[in-house]
Amino acid sequence: MVCSGLFVGGLLVSAVSAFTVVDPSQSSLLSRGRRTASRSSLQMALDKPILTIGTRGSMLALAQAHETKRRLGEKFPELAEEGAIELKVISTTGDERLEIALSEIGGKGLFTKELDVALLTKQVDICVHSMKDVPTWLVDGTILPVNLPREDTRDVFISKVAKRIEDLPEGAVVGTASLRRAAQVLYKNPKVKVVNFRGNVQTRLRKLDEKQVDATMLALAGLNRLGMTDVATSVLDHDEILPAVSQGAIGIQCRADDERVQKYIAPLGCAKTKAAVDCERAFLGGLDGNCRTPIAGHAFITEDGRLKFKGMVSSMDGSEFFYVEKEGAVEDGPKMGKEAADEITAQCGEEFLEKLRAATPHNTLPSPHMYEATA
Repeated sequence: MVCSGLFVGGLLVSAVSAFTVVDPSQSSLLSRGRRTASRSSLQMALDKPILTIGTRGSMLALAQAHETKRRLGEKFPELAEEGAIELKVISTTGDERLEIALSEIGGKGLFTKELDVALLTKQVDICVHSMKDVPTWLVDGTILPVNLPREDTRDVFISKVAKRIEDLPEGAVVGTASLRRAAQVLYKNPKVKVVNFRGNVQTRLRKLDEKQVDATMLALAGLNRLGMTDVATSVLDHDEILPAVSQGAIGIQCRADDERVQKYIAPLGCAKTKAAVDCERAFLGGLDGNCRTPIAGHAFITEDGRLKFKGMVSSMDGSEFFYVEKEGAVEDGPKMGKEAADEITAQCGEEFLEKLRAATPHNTLPSPHMYEATA
C-alpha cells in the first residue's frame, strides 16, 4: 500500500513538472486575473488543490487548521480562492484509543504518526499540529520550520463545586490525562483524587456535567480558539500551574525537500514564538521527556528582548518538585533549554528521572469509574 502511494505521488510530481507553478514569493507582483488564471489552469490540469493540509478531526484541531488556511489566504491571494486549499482529516491512534492513558500507549507520537505517513506519501502538503503533541524528534524527511503566533499559555480550572483547586473538598475527583497537571494539583491539594480523563474539549466538559469528575483543567489557548472561555471557573497563572512545553503554540510541518510549500508557509512564522518553543523543546528533549514524566516548561521574550525560561520536574504524586530558571539571548534558546535540562538533572539525580520513566502511569491516574464523584 505504501509503495502504491509513493508510485502515485511520483506520477503526480511528473505531471506537475509539465506546468509552470507560480512561485508564491512572487505572487504579489502578478495581477489578480493572472493569479486566478494560473491557479485555475493548474487545478484543472491536476484536479487537485494548490495545498492540502493534514489535520486531526477534533473541533480544536480543525480550528487550528482553519486558522492556518486563513493566514495562508491573507498572505497569498491565489490561496484565498475557493478550492485552493483542502483540509484532509486524518484519524490518529491517540484520537481512537481514548480509554487508555497516553502514557500507556506510547505518548506524544500517537497524535502525529498517521499525519507523518500522510505527509511522506504526499497525501498532504503540510500538517498542522498543537506543538505540545509533537515529539522532540521529527520523522526523517520532514521539518517543522514555522510556528504561528502563540496563544495564551496558561491553564484554566473548571469545576461546579469549587472556585480554586485548594477549595476542592476531601475526596473530590479531578480528571486529567496530564501527569504534569496531576502532580501540581496534588501538591496544591493532596486531599483530592486524580483520575485519567481523556477526550476532546467537548467530551471532557460533558463528562464534567455528568459528574464523572468534580473538576478538570484545560489549556486556555484551546478555549480561546474555540470561543469557549466562558466555561472556565478560573485562569491559573504560571506561579500556580506551570504549563506544558509548547502549550498554546501551533506548528506547521512539511517535507524537507518541498521548496514550493516552504515558500508558502515561511511568511506565517512568528520568530518570538519559535524562539520560545525551541528553548522549551530543547529542555524536554534533554530530559528525554514524554507523557510518562511530569515535566513543565515555559519560555518567553521580555520587553528588553531577553529570553527567560522556567522548567519543572516532579514526582508523580506531587510530593517532590525541582525547578530551574534561565535567562539569555534569544538566539541561544536551544542551548539554554539543554543547559536547563542538565541543571535540573543534577538537582534531582538521574536515578529520580529513571524511576519516573519506569513508573506505571495508570497506577497514578486510574479510571474515573473507580471513584464516585461528589455532588
